[in-house]
Amino acid sequence: MVPLLFLVATTTTSNSTGNGNHTREDVPSHSHHILPTVLVLSLLLLIIALLAWYFLRLKNQRKAVVTTVDKKIPNGILEEQEFGYSTESLHTTVPPEQQTVVLLPRSPSASKTYFPMPVDHLEEEQRLRSADDGKLFREEYNSLPGGNAQGTYEEANKDNNKEKNRYPNILPYDHSRVVLTQLDGDPCSDYVNASYIDGYTEKNKFIAAQGPKEDTVADFWRTIWEQKVATVVMLTNLKERKEDKCHQYWPDQGCWSYGNVRVAVEDFTVLVDYTIRKFCIQHQTSDAAKTPRLVTQLHFTSWPDFGVPFSPIGMLKFLKKVKVVNPPFAGPIVVHCSAGVGRTGTFIVIDAMIDMMHAEQKVDVFGFVAKIREQRSQLVQTDMQYSFIYQALLEYYLYGDTELDVSSLEGHLHKLHNTFANGDRVGLEEEFKKLTNMRIMKENMRTGNLPANMKKNRVLQIIPYDFNRVILSMRRGQEFTDYVNASFIDGYRQKDYFIATQGPLTHTVEDFWRMVWEWKCHSIVMLTELQEREQDKCCHYWPTEDSVTYGDYTVELKGDTLCDTFSLRDLVLTFVPEKQTRVIRHFHFHGWPEVGIPAEGKGMIDIIASVQRQQQQSGNHPIVVHCSAGAGRTGTFIALSNILERVKAEGLLDVFQTVKSLRMQRPHMVQTVEQYDFCYRVVQDFVDIFSDYANFK
Repeated sequence: MVPLLFLVATTTTSNSTGNGNHTREDVPSHSHHILPTVLVLSLLLLIIALLAWYFLRLKNQRKAVVTTVDKKIPNGILEEQEFGYSTESLHTTVPPEQQTVVLLPRSPSASKTYFPMPVDHLEEEQRLRSADDGKLFREEYNSLPGGNAQGTYEEANKDNNKEKNRYPNILPYDHSRVVLTQLDGDPCSDYVNASYIDGYTEKNKFIAAQGPKEDTVADFWRTIWEQKVATVVMLTNLKERKEDKCHQYWPDQGCWSYGNVRVAVEDFTVLVDYTIRKFCIQHQTSDAAKTPRLVTQLHFTSWPDFGVPFSPIGMLKFLKKVKVVNPPFAGPIVVHCSAGVGRTGTFIVIDAMIDMMHAEQKVDVFGFVAKIREQRSQLVQTDMQYSFIYQALLEYYLYGDTELDVSSLEGHLHKLHNTFANGDRVGLEEEFKKLTNMRIMKENMRTGNLPANMKKNRVLQIIPYDFNRVILSMRRGQEFTDYVNASFIDGYRQKDYFIATQGPLTHTVEDFWRMVWEWKCHSIVMLTELQEREQDKCCHYWPTEDSVTYGDYTVELKGDTLCDTFSLRDLVLTFVPEKQTRVIRHFHFHGWPEVGIPAEGKGMIDIIASVQRQQQQSGNHPIVVHCSAGAGRTGTFIALSNILERVKAEGLLDVFQTVKSLRMQRPHMVQTVEQYDFCYRVVQDFVDIFSDYANFK
């Protein structure tokens, strides 16, 4: 461009001054405009050329970022649809064995260093960084190095090893890869897509691995045997949105051999957030079978398809279980998701930072992620996962470990009831106050607050959250007929095991029975009387004799029995248009005053046991639980059901986190400090009645 301007300027000058017979006044009038016109045109040409060059370069850069499958991996990987659109659609033209982890362009930010943070700054820093849709979290995350600048992937890229990688752009570095013993002199048989990762102070505490492929399962079990692994942490489901994330590398029952490793199922336990499987593994060699070993797999099943868990409570409980289960002298803990970098890295960082929190009263998330990315690139894949780490650390800092062994319950209760400050009892009140300080997410109650639905709510402050409300089928041509004031609540072993709802109003009785029918419920627990203190608390929604019809549903009374503390009614529910019927058992608890708590806990223990027996016989569909507004007594019943179930199974309880979890699913669950205290007292009564559970462990 510069020579062109020079040429234009020279030409113009020679035309105006080259002929000595002409003075300036002799130049024709139109020649006065030639110089500025040419200059303007030249500048326009220059600008157009620069813009064309810039857009061409930008296009090439974007193309490179999306398609590069290289030894050096760009930042900003999408592992498992963290950004809200399906990788399935991105993979439709690619054979499954060539699927890559989709690489996304990342907004460039000036590389900054973030220093360790004192734990008492966590709450304020979390608030600041979450503002403006997490802008500061993104900036911090984007400042992280992607990996080891000198790291190489020579072994992973060998022709015989390429097929062993689930994603050809997620590979272990040569310097930190797990090296297996070679089989039959095959130099490539020592390769597995797995990397050693340090803990807070412990070198090679973890092995971060990809989810095994069908043809690498034997290598996975060989890794477990050779590395003396006793604990495997699985953070993905086998399929997510119809996309294979991990091959099932264990037998459902009996035993199976994978290469030279024989795997037998010893036991499994299914809980609401994770499943525990225990395997006995044995190496079969030509000379003699070696001593068998116990391997425990903890499979976290509550990581949602998109993003991160809604709350870190489940992950923290899971992490504690991993720490308890892993024997002190075992080899590294194997951690895997699908690619072995996103969820895997998130779990490892939370573990290390909790250890650091205890040791130094500070955390260094940025520094630790940067450090472990030297061992496996891209650990912690998204700013959402990075932010989730801070959420988990703040949760742990604010509330700590509130889990109790049953044997220590009596001492803990004594402490709660006998802690005084300035003459006031503070132990129990302080614990409960932490729960009442939880923010109610009013922005997530839009459906219940719609004008057409407001009249269906008994109490305007107790409205279901949109993310877990019970949805009814929409009636043809009738808007807003999918709403009922009811929330799905998780049980101890099953998600959405309870439906917490209000006592039906006169004009919502049909919706109540429609909900019972559509969600295949067989058990209803009622915790209020129809009238209390001369006020209506619940509509009479069942017949006192014969039958009654509400819209499309007929309810028939088949039996009414009075037990010690509750009435037991057998009802037959008929869906009239299709003439289909279902038997419903109605448990009506008496003796729970509107203000206060039941006089003793045995009645509550009895009704919970009766409901559980009914559930086992009828197929474990959701249990409908209601009081008047569907929060205080309803929350207390559900909390106690979950707490006692855990006491029976594990000999452990966590009243605080149980109630906290319920309040995240429906506002005001367990409404008063008396109800909260009642949860503790019922467990104590349970232990006293069934004393074998006191020595459960």
